[in-house]
Amino acid sequence: MRVAVECKSPLLQKSLELFLGKHLSSLKNCDIVIRDVKFADDEKSFYISSNKDSDLVKPFSKSQLILALEKRYKSMNKGNLYSTIKEHVEDEFADNEELDFDILQKRIESLTKEYQENILRTVRAFYEK
Repeated sequence: MRVAVECKSPLLQKSLELFLGKHLSSLKNCDIVIRDVKFADDEKSFYISSNKDSDLVKPFSKSQLILALEKRYKSMNKGNLYSTIKEHVEDEFADNEELDFDILQKRIESLTKEYQENILRTVRAFYEK
């Protein structure tokens, strides 16, 4: 899912860019354009505002934004294309989880070794008296 952000509000623009970091794309290459001004004739527009008729009502969280965009994307691209993209994203997340786990495992090993060294140092100091 490639998303472009085109908002009049600089605060909303920057917030959406931070929320959608890896999904951001140019207007020319995007699947969905997020706007804070309603465009009735544009199929790709995703309207965010405080109005109840918007696609996403402010205030919202990052997860609400992603879910709403995925729902819109799914409705726009039913069929095999969505399944292929979903599989690709799931594979990407699986790789990231493995990397995160390796980093966590190395950090735990480092802390455990440091803790063991501190205990041994304390024991040696006690018996050397």
